Amino acid sequence: MSINRRDFLRNGSFAALGLSVPFLTKASFLDAPAGFKIPNFGIQLWTVKENMMADAKGTLAKLASFGFKEIESYEGPQGMFWGMGHKGFKSYIDDLGMKIVSSHCDNLTDFDKKSEQAAAIGMQYLICPHKGAQKSLDNYKAFADEFNVSGKIAKKHGIKFAYHNHDYSFIPMDGQMPQDLMMQGTDPSLVDFEMDIYWVNYANQDPIAWLKKYPNRFKLCHVKDLTKKVNNKQESCVIGTGVIDFKKVLKAGAKYGLASFFVEQEAFTGTSPIDAAGLGAKYMQKNF
Repeated sequence: MSINRRDFLRNGSFAALGLSVPFLTKASFLDAPAGFKIPNFGIQLWTVKENMMADAKGTLAKLASFGFKEIESYEGPQGMFWGMGHKGFKSYIDDLGMKIVSSHCDNLTDFDKKSEQAAAIGMQYLICPHKGAQKSLDNYKAFADEFNVSGKIAKKHGIKFAYHNHDYSFIPMDGQMPQDLMMQGTDPSLVDFEMDIYWVNYANQDPIAWLKKYPNRFKLCHVKDLTKKVNNKQESCVIGTGVIDFKKVLKAGAKYGLASFFVEQEAFTGTSPIDAAGLGAKYMQKNF
């Protein structure tokens, strides 16, 4: 079964993926002689969405065997806890030696309850995964107000709220960048951001420049690679086989505040989603 992520989100089932790592301080980044280490890289479960929907427990066990230590979930038909309930889900992944750090979810429906449950099992973030391209900059300003409200709800329960970008917020509109409006219009004490490195590159923007522009605002990221442009088209691919220099981007990211690194892939050519996840884990283990 193949599901297009944007269609899935647009049709009302909010989705996400990934995993996290402990915060890498500026000192630890500078101390690394030839780079830095990501000991607990994670995966966004959207990468293996069909596998999760068919056999959530078996898929999670497989991901643990690949070496993933952290998970970023998403809110699909079975909910972000995959029919196990928040405590049951935590118990299962604890037994696998993994940790759920974050999840993408609909922040406009039952968000207080979701925040309470997330906090109860030690999650750090709930994340809005998608808003869609807008016709007016005022809509992006309204999103900033919305995110501040969600951030207050999350903060009440002791967790954080974040927004995950696609390409549309990095495309200039009326001389302004929608991403700027959302970042400048949100309270840093309430709202963080998850950089999808793939989508920033897809929009022909430099992720390192944005990390420098807004230090300590991007706390999470999706490590998702981008194919070379063929017939004016690009798509995601196995990490390390595309055009993004992750060694450079992630090292800079750690310096400017990135703390959680989630492997993600959305398009698959010549490999299955679960095998691609395994290859992503090997890439992270080899290079970080």
